[in-house]
Amino acid sequence: MKNDSGTIFLALLGGAAIGAGLGILYAPDEGKNTRKKIKNSIEKTGHEITERLSHAKEELTKSAKEKKEEFEHKLEETLSHMSYKADDIIAGLERKLEDLRKKNAQLQK
Repeated sequence: MKNDSGTIFLALLGGAAIGAGLGILYAPDEGKNTRKKIKNSIEKTGHEITERLSHAKEELTKSAKEKKEEFEHKLEETLSHMSYKADDIIAGLERKLEDLRKKNAQLQK
């Protein structure tokens, strides 16, 4: 969804720049002034696009960092849970091993 809004924003920005350029071209003014207005409009649009891309990069970096932290937290929880389960399994196996040793000792008598 964010990618769509960014694309729409860039399309609107581009459309506005083209519209401004056409408006300047058809406005009754000297060629020198018209070229200056077009240049200024292009520079302004370029700065706006650069700012938007910079903002999008920051947002993506922030989102990626949050997702990484969330993943690491869930992984730590899972490993901790698995560790407790492993301890339970080992304790159960040790009890069974002790029972087998006792039975084996009784059979050897």
